[in-house]
Amino acid sequence: MRAGFLDVVFPRRCAGCARGGWPFCPDCASSLTPLAPPWCARCGLPWPRPCDACPRCPPAELDGARAAFLYDGPARRAIHKLKFSGWRGVGAALGRAMAATEPPAADAVTWVPLARRRLAERGYDQAKVLAVAVARELGVPTVRPIRRAVSTGPQAQRSAAERRTAMRGAFAPNGRPCPPRVLLIDDVLTTGATAAACAVALRDAGARSVFLLVAGRAAPGATAHAYTRSGLRPGLWLPGDLPR
Repeated sequence: MRAGFLDVVFPRRCAGCARGGWPFCPDCASSLTPLAPPWCARCGLPWPRPCDACPRCPPAELDGARAAFLYDGPARRAIHKLKFSGWRGVGAALGRAMAATEPPAADAVTWVPLARRRLAERGYDQAKVLAVAVARELGVPTVRPIRRAVSTGPQAQRSAAERRTAMRGAFAPNGRPCPPRVLLIDDVLTTGATAAACAVALRDAGARSVFLLVAGRAAPGATAHAYTRSGLRPGLWLPGDLPR
């Protein structure tokens, strides 16, 4: 009731441009790049032809990964509003898109825990906001069987190898039970180093399968959008040799 009243008095704006309608205005919606087949079966990154694995796959600690959108344009701006500008409502919209990627069946949904300092700065954990939205859409519970054991600092300027080194041992079980099949939620997948470190802790806590689901997939060097067949959603072409 209160939320409905506030939406009338203070209408929510487009998460991409902050001017049009909620959650994305027509211009921003048309600029989103949902990730769709043909793609890598393991990580969901589009390629010109289907493949079982690709050079961009996240580390082996993860059973697989999917992303709702390419981390670019309106999707990138929406994720930034969720992370840095207090737009918690963006999480519900992105969570619906994430659940629509049809991830594998899971016993529970969990998330990459935010560092205590950043949690205090932001007032909430954006990955948890997404996890709650995804769990609601999929009809499964949320669990929190791991904790952040080490604050690792910003990862943006680190190489993939440096990220892996920095994240080693960053998470640990917290003593709560962990179900066998876990869907791990985060906002963006870049190298997968953070999620892989979480997966190690989740398996130590009892998980047998850890599948990563994110709102945005960072793909440095990506080229223009391409349609594989008429009527399909836009995919993404990547430079270099095709995966085998």
